[in-house]
Amino acid sequence: MGGILYVVATPIGNLEDITYRAVRVLREVGVIYCEDTRQTRKLLDHFGLSTPLMSCHEHNEKARAAQLTSMLEQGRAVALVSDAGTPLISDPGYRMVQAALAAGHRVVPIPGPAAFLAALSASGLPADSFSFRGFVPARSGERRRMIESLRDSPETVVFYEAPHRIAECMADIAALLGSGRPVVVAREITKVHEEFLRGGAAQVLAELNSRPAVRGEITLLIGRARPGPEVVSPGELKAEVGSLEASGLSRKDAIKEVARRRRLGRREIYALIAGGGS
Repeated sequence: MGGILYVVATPIGNLEDITYRAVRVLREVGVIYCEDTRQTRKLLDHFGLSTPLMSCHEHNEKARAAQLTSMLEQGRAVALVSDAGTPLISDPGYRMVQAALAAGHRVVPIPGPAAFLAALSASGLPADSFSFRGFVPARSGERRRMIESLRDSPETVVFYEAPHRIAECMADIAALLGSGRPVVVAREITKVHEEFLRGGAAQVLAELNSRPAVRGEITLLIGRARPGPEVVSPGELKAEVGSLEASGLSRKDAIKEVARRRRLGRREIYALIAGGGS
């Protein structure tokens, strides 16, 4: 009889979020593969579990997959966890699952927390159609190209982002998708300092820039593009032109770019900006 690989979701902050089933499985399996044995040991100690741990991370996952297959051939039950949340979601584990399936063994999900789903559920953005894209590209050029591709997106798009890059990323969103594009920054989900920043891209950027530093785990959500002609205020246009000027464009080129994005005439933008208002 073949073995079973359990893919077990664990809390992303609040330990009360673990399921009874997850605790039972982690108690009953012969071994638990985890990213960081020190981190998972804290979780097991909290629930009085003593199951043996083995590390499995991006640097040794290929070797661990071969080891896992051997254990499963012996009919053993094994669990796979990440440091927090659901394994494989922007975390290691793909090779382990693939190896188990390729060898003909069962892979059983033990569902539970995932930061991007928790953030989406409380974001206030449409959740009937969405996509999760993992981490935002770290390099500026790649990030801007990715953001540009979302200009006409009909769905909410969810990312993870590093706290030290979130302000720069938000500035790109305001510049490339418009200052009023709806966004949400969800920080420290389920933890003591959980926080949601909701609003237009320029508004959320201003809040981020007002802080000495941004810390904690970040989930970024970008709302769908607005259907039909967009009503734009002079204040939004000024902010968008200003953001592009700050990125290095001349005022003339910034207005030209905003005109292209908004499908407005350059003279119309000049007139709106000159007319003032908000």
